[in-house]
Amino acid sequence: MRTWKIVTIGVAVMFAALEARGQQVIINGDPSELPIPMPGMGPRQPKTGTSRMRGRAITADTGAPVRRAVIRISGPDIGSKTAMTDAEGRYEFRDLPAGHFNLSASKAGYVTMQYGQVRPFEQGKTIDLVDAQVMDKADFLMPRGSVISGRVVDEFGDPMSEAMVMAMRSMWSGGRRRLQPTGRSATTNDLGQFRIYGLSPGDYFVSATMRGGAEMMAMEMAMASMTGGAGGGGPVGSNPNSGYAPTYFPGTSSGAEAQKISVAAGQEAANTDFALLPVRLAKVTGIVLSSDGKPVEGALITAQPKSMDGAGMMMGGMGGTGRSDKNGAFTITNVGPGDYVLQSRAFQIQMSSTGGGDNMVFTARIGGGGDGGADSEFGAMPLSVSGEDVSNLVLVTAKGASASGRLTFEGGAPPTSGITNIRVMPVSPDGDGGPMMMMGGNGGNVKADGTFEIKGLSGSRLFRLTNLPAAWTVKSVRVNAADITDAGMEFKPGEAVTGVDITLTSKLSQVAGTVTGAGSEPVKDYTVVIFSDDPQRWTLPNTRYVAGRRPDLNGKFEVKPLPPGSYYAAALEYLPSGEWNDPEVLERLKPNAKKFTLDEGESKTLELKIQ
Repeated sequence: MRTWKIVTIGVAVMFAALEARGQQVIINGDPSELPIPMPGMGPRQPKTGTSRMRGRAITADTGAPVRRAVIRISGPDIGSKTAMTDAEGRYEFRDLPAGHFNLSASKAGYVTMQYGQVRPFEQGKTIDLVDAQVMDKADFLMPRGSVISGRVVDEFGDPMSEAMVMAMRSMWSGGRRRLQPTGRSATTNDLGQFRIYGLSPGDYFVSATMRGGAEMMAMEMAMASMTGGAGGGGPVGSNPNSGYAPTYFPGTSSGAEAQKISVAAGQEAANTDFALLPVRLAKVTGIVLSSDGKPVEGALITAQPKSMDGAGMMMGGMGGTGRSDKNGAFTITNVGPGDYVLQSRAFQIQMSSTGGGDNMVFTARIGGGGDGGADSEFGAMPLSVSGEDVSNLVLVTAKGASASGRLTFEGGAPPTSGITNIRVMPVSPDGDGGPMMMMGGNGGNVKADGTFEIKGLSGSRLFRLTNLPAAWTVKSVRVNAADITDAGMEFKPGEAVTGVDITLTSKLSQVAGTVTGAGSEPVKDYTVVIFSDDPQRWTLPNTRYVAGRRPDLNGKFEVKPLPPGSYYAAALEYLPSGEWNDPEVLERLKPNAKKFTLDEGESKTLELKIQ
């Protein structure tokens, strides 16, 4: 049994309300019981070895030591480990195995840096260690972070406290350009003031979402209904049917109308003041029926924003959560205008208290087998809210689909160990991951004989694998001879799909090489982009045909594995991470890119020129 703190949309409203009361919230269970898949949480045992790595973190402007910076190392054989710098800014990792590693450094007030990163939003460089190697001077130059500060007020000009304010960037993700959180956020104080620090220099958009007032009352009501409290009776307090929409600076609900804020290195963009937009909140009521027409008691009902990009990612936008009663009836209050997916899924919760009731331990089960699990029914329907109450909805549930199959190993003897670490994950092809998170299936571990089964599937799904043994990759995914590797397939309620054949191959196709400048001098700092010569493959969901890489410490790049095919290769001095997924960027690169073909199992060496 593992214990972790959960902050997922839908269930999070209850736990936010509990934490606001000062109560401890602990979720006990197995990761497979979570509504959101947790890739990489396999049981692989971290390896140890005889290598070491050490270095310093110093300020980029003065060279002074950065004390108590957190240095994080990660790799496929060790997971993630941390160290902290001392008074001289030094750190060390010992007992490392041979392998590939990524390194980063972070401290409040500084830009978080990956090792080998030179420019903002750039990937770092991979570190390769051999047995007994001691790597000295794995140093970080840490720039002072930029700052965006300002004040959030209501429509009357009064300060809004407890608003979540987030810095966002325009990024290509999930097949389109959208505003994505940078991971940097702040909460307004009693004067409505916020300060987002540690930003890389660049262009940002700022959004704010209200976490208190009517929204917190909705959380309290949802928590009461879920935990058997008096959410449906007893004294009633006044509750204005108005709230605040997620708002972008300088005061718009549309990301397209948001104003860009540019900050230079170490600069503060002050006076980023704006007012939250008031909106009319609606009440959504209805009934949940099972596939046999009977009322469903105790179902978790969630109004989840249809689009999970932009400010809608913060606190789940303006949706809400409720729970059905013994007659299947549910009520969700304080739902803001917008398009949602109304979802129903079985939810079990038990609670106990220790220490006089101040610390409450909740045992929750969402997914898994049996009652309330992957074998139970769930449902979804579109919901549009324009400010008026929505009533008399009928949400009919159905059993989720299942998929079962087998792994086939091609090109060599199957691995003798690690097969049971492999996890088959059903991935949403639309890139949002929002409405389908609760209903996409939780993935399935592969058994020793190579078979697997996934339950609770709904909608369109791709199959991707985590924790693959070294030197193996996915060649194809087929169902009844139809190739669904990149297209995925649509799962209908209650159907049982058998014969899913996932072929793994040890014949890895890969590209490696070096880059030179205009004068043929070697270049060690660049980004290389490999992309298919077929533009239709650029926009495939979770495409395998486009990749961006940074060089290693010796200036060499390597991209593997790649599906066999025809490709272009281009080297650039600078390209922010992920921008190579933008088709417009690839079109610009294509005229001067180097074209090549890659056969199955082929290792090709390229010499590229900086564009």
